[in-house]
Amino acid sequence: MDNLANPRKTYAGLTARKAGLIACTTCGLVEHPREICQRCGAALHSRDPQSFQKTLAWLIAGMIFFIPANLYPMLITNTFGTEQKSTIIGGVIELIEYKSYFVALVVGVASIVVPLAKFAVIGLLLASIRGRWQSNPYQRLHLYEITEFIGRWSMIDVFVVAILAALIQLNFVASVNPGVAAISFALSVIFTMLSAQSLDQRLIWDSMNETSNHE
Repeated sequence: MDNLANPRKTYAGLTARKAGLIACTTCGLVEHPREICQRCGAALHSRDPQSFQKTLAWLIAGMIFFIPANLYPMLITNTFGTEQKSTIIGGVIELIEYKSYFVALVVGVASIVVPLAKFAVIGLLLASIRGRWQSNPYQRLHLYEITEFIGRWSMIDVFVVAILAALIQLNFVASVNPGVAAISFALSVIFTMLSAQSLDQRLIWDSMNETSNHE
């Protein structure tokens, strides 16, 4: 009952790291420290030595490419010689004007809300690791898992553009082509996914374990 009243007490137990063991992040085998996992041959690290730097670098790259993804046109349509360019936000506004509220909501959430939320969550996790925050690591781990899961769904806008560009090519009558923003947005999503995958989840627990050692 004491552990339920004070969850921090549950983190003070013996960890694999304290016991001189190391877990393979590829196959899950727990063994004594060595360079190569004896089961799958993957490289072993108690903590990824470059995890923080790689995560931060990919995150910054994703944020940089997200800017032109919203400033430049995502879709270029040509109907009877008349060219029209649409940005992500402009496309959402047009969908609302055509009363396609559900589609506008899906595109807006997937292309604007989700990417911004991913930037914020990954940045928050990095700040908590660097600052040795003592907040509940379970909550931070759940945030990480949710961010990693929904990361791929931001590609829905790029998929729609690719499908339209492949299907609507009627020369002078009507044609659809991807704009510069499509490439920028795809790169932003990819870099953000790499950022999440580069984060060593075990770092989230280190600050709590270190705090527990002093209690």
